[in-house]
Amino acid sequence: MSEDLKIDPYGFREYDARWVYKKDINLLGVTNLGKGLGTQIIKHTKKSNPRVIIGYDYRSYSEEIKSALKKGLISTGCLIEDIGLSLSPMVYFAQFNLDADAVAMVTASHNENGWTGVKMGIKKGLTHAPEEMKELKEITLKENFTIGLGSEKEIKNFQKIYKDDLINKNKIKKKIKAVVACGNGTAGIFAPDILRGIGCEIIELDCNLDWNFPKYNPNPEDLKMLHAIAKAVKDNNADIGFGFDGDGDRVGVIDNDGNEIFSDKIGLLIARNLSSKHKNSKFIVDVKSTGLYSKDKVLIENNCETIYWKTGHSHIKRKVNTENALAGFEKSGHFFFNKPLGYGYDDGINSAIQVCHLLDNKDIKMSEMINQLPNTYQTPTMAPFCKDEEKYQVVEELVKQVTKIMNNQIKIDNQTISEILTVNGIRFSFEDGSWGLIRASSNKPSLVIVTESPTSDNRKKKIFNFIDDLLKKTGKIGQYDQKI
Repeated sequence: MSEDLKIDPYGFREYDARWVYKKDINLLGVTNLGKGLGTQIIKHTKKSNPRVIIGYDYRSYSEEIKSALKKGLISTGCLIEDIGLSLSPMVYFAQFNLDADAVAMVTASHNENGWTGVKMGIKKGLTHAPEEMKELKEITLKENFTIGLGSEKEIKNFQKIYKDDLINKNKIKKKIKAVVACGNGTAGIFAPDILRGIGCEIIELDCNLDWNFPKYNPNPEDLKMLHAIAKAVKDNNADIGFGFDGDGDRVGVIDNDGNEIFSDKIGLLIARNLSSKHKNSKFIVDVKSTGLYSKDKVLIENNCETIYWKTGHSHIKRKVNTENALAGFEKSGHFFFNKPLGYGYDDGINSAIQVCHLLDNKDIKMSEMINQLPNTYQTPTMAPFCKDEEKYQVVEELVKQVTKIMNNQIKIDNQTISEILTVNGIRFSFEDGSWGLIRASSNKPSLVIVTESPTSDNRKKKIFNFIDDLLKKTGKIGQYDQKI
């Protein structure tokens, strides 16, 4: 490696790549990433000149990152089609619309200023999974690059094609009044236009682009952002509030009373709404999501099946694809709609549109709809510290212990465990629909703990105490980030 090249190996994450720009990666490093990605695309597509769609978000340095990345891709033989300022889902859509071989989106999503990164994918509608990220890291760091002759061209007015595609398929009859909050991120030039286009009355909140993010990061899990939306909903007597993240693939939802609705509950309402028109469908949800899906009377009546799967947008996206599911819902706000509703990838604006269809179909307010769901008592997601090098073995050991407890029919709060799921750590359920989850975090030195009970707040706590007790006995668990 030449002296001035900078690329921190830790920037290669489980599903994408992220660095603090100039501290952990410089432009030469980004060009090498482009060479690595180009080499990988050529290897997988078996084409010497694959067509690659590129887009970038509205950060002050994203354009120079994009240029450096393009340089690397072109040097391997890739033919670049640059669609300009984009949301991640617009880049994914472009791969279908323009029938291209791969995508690269320059974005650090909702991370703070200073961060940059790339979301990439080869197979249409899918982004890199851990094994592809591992391969990309190896090619890039070993500088094992293909050399070829590539080119670049600009695709003009693609924003309009993306907007029209969503608008034309999704007109609504009711005048829904919606607060649209974008935290000054890139979604500001897309979400208001699209939702207005389908027939909503829009109240814009921080939709002007400002790469300094003067108020807060565009992140629908950020409490400051959620509180600002809640206030705007109440002040304007709106029907619904939407908050979009920096690259537009996630949405947070606030009801007409100004209450935040957890994404897994929104997912269940959408699944119910879709199930009457699309009987016998499959839905995919992540293991952190509410247990209500598996026993939901509307889904059962419409002969729909819900599969609980690994947490992480790349995992859920792939599972939606392989199971040919109608939709997938992740607790963090990534929703995936497959044909005929979408192309299988996560698009926060399409998710908001599906919520608008829900309101369009029913003669009741959002808060009343939520109240029709059975009440459950759920903990927040809790993350006790556990070393990266120990967390997976700790979870493996706990899986064995919980399985033994189930087999021996040992009771917890007078309930025996009726079912266990081990696709991602262990999720164990009881006869009444209560459950607990223990898994290793995919991006931090910690475990992830969630419990829920449809029966009582007390049972939720008892299940947590049972888990906490198991964790203490391992001697390998530190402080929780938050605890009930």
